[in-house]
Amino acid sequence: MTKILITGAKGFIGKNLIAELKNIQQGKAKHATLGSDITLFEFDIDSEPNLLDIYCKEADFVFHLAGINRPKEQSEFMEGNFGFTSQLLDTLKKHNNSCPIMLSSSIQAELDNLYGASKKAGEDLLFKYGKETGANVYVYRFPNVFGKWCRPNYNSAVATFCHNIARDMPIQVNDANAQMTLVYIDDVVQELTRCLTNNPNTVGGYCKVPAEHKINLGEIVDLIHSFKESRKTLKVPDLSSPITKKLYSTYLSYLPEDSFSYPLKMNVDERGSFTEFLKSPDRGQVSINISKPGITKGNHWHHTKNEKFLVVSGNGVIRFRKTDEPSEIIEYHVSGKKLEVLDIPVGYTHNIENLGNDDMVTVMWVNEVFDAQNPDTYFEKV
Repeated sequence: MTKILITGAKGFIGKNLIAELKNIQQGKAKHATLGSDITLFEFDIDSEPNLLDIYCKEADFVFHLAGINRPKEQSEFMEGNFGFTSQLLDTLKKHNNSCPIMLSSSIQAELDNLYGASKKAGEDLLFKYGKETGANVYVYRFPNVFGKWCRPNYNSAVATFCHNIARDMPIQVNDANAQMTLVYIDDVVQELTRCLTNNPNTVGGYCKVPAEHKINLGEIVDLIHSFKESRKTLKVPDLSSPITKKLYSTYLSYLPEDSFSYPLKMNVDERGSFTEFLKSPDRGQVSINISKPGITKGNHWHHTKNEKFLVVSGNGVIRFRKTDEPSEIIEYHVSGKKLEVLDIPVGYTHNIENLGNDDMVTVMWVNEVFDAQNPDTYFEKV
C-alpha cells in the first residue's frame, strides 16, 4: 500500500494529478512501479485541519501543490506559499516522517515581486528540510501551465482566451508579441508521477519542467480563433505541431455544454445528399455521401486526385473502368455489414450504385480539398 498526500487537491494541477492517480488506483492506467494498491489523501483549504496531522503521519509521498497566487491581501502570498509549507513540514517532522516531498513552485521565484519572493521562501525552506531530515525533495518551477479544468478569468491567459472566444466574449491582449512559456498539464502530470519512482529529471538541484513551448501571445489568440472558425471552414488544425494539438484539446474542454455539436451543410437532391465533414491542407478532406435506392453516382475519373470509399450502411456496387479500355468493367460489391475500404485509383472512371432498398451511406476520403478552379474531375460513364 502506497499512501499519497496531495495538498491543493482541488486546484488545477491537483485535480489533473488526482484523476491520473485514480486511473492507476483503479487499474485503468499503468505506472512503472506503482500497483493499484494506493491510497490518496486529498487536502485543500476547506479540509478539516486535523486531517493534515493524520495524513502527514501516514503518507509515503507528498505532492505539495497548495499555494496562493491571487490573494485579497498581499500578505497572503507569504502566508499561503511559505506559511503553509512551514506548517506541512513541521507536521511531517512531528511524526518523524521523512517521506519524499514534491513542491510546486513558479518561474516567478526568480523575479523581484511578492509572489515570487513567497515562492522562493518556500523553496528554500524545503531544501533546508531535505538537508536536515534526509528526505528526497523535488522542486519544480513551473511556467504557465495550461489544459483542461484550469479556471478561466483567473490566472491563466490560455484558459481565459479559450473560455471567452468559445462564447464570443471579448479578450484583452496588451502585447501580441509578448512571448509566453507554456507547459501542458498532461506533460506535468506525467513528470510528477516520475517522482513516485524517485526518478525525476533534475537540473541544478531543481526538477526539469517537461516539454516547454515558447509562443507569442498573438499566435495563441490566432490559433484559438482558428479553432472556433474550424466549425465553419471544416479545416482541421495542424495536429503535427505539438503546441497546436495541445491547445486544440484545451480549447475543446472550454466549449459551452450546450454547444458541443455544430451543423454541416448537406447538399441534397433527389439522388440523396453529399456533405463535407473535415478538411486538411495536407491530408485532404472527408465527406459523407448518402445514395437513395437505385441511384448511381459518380461516372467520372481523375488525373491526380485519389479517393477512398467506405460503405457503412446499406449495400451496393462500385464499378471501375480504365479510360483507355472501354470494354472491361471491374465490380466490387460493398455493404455496411462488411466494412471494407476501396481505393479509387487515378485513371479509372468509376461510379457507385445503391442496390438495396434503403439509403446507402458512404464515407469518402479524397487526398485534396476540393478546388472549384481545378476540380480534376472528368465526366465519363463507366
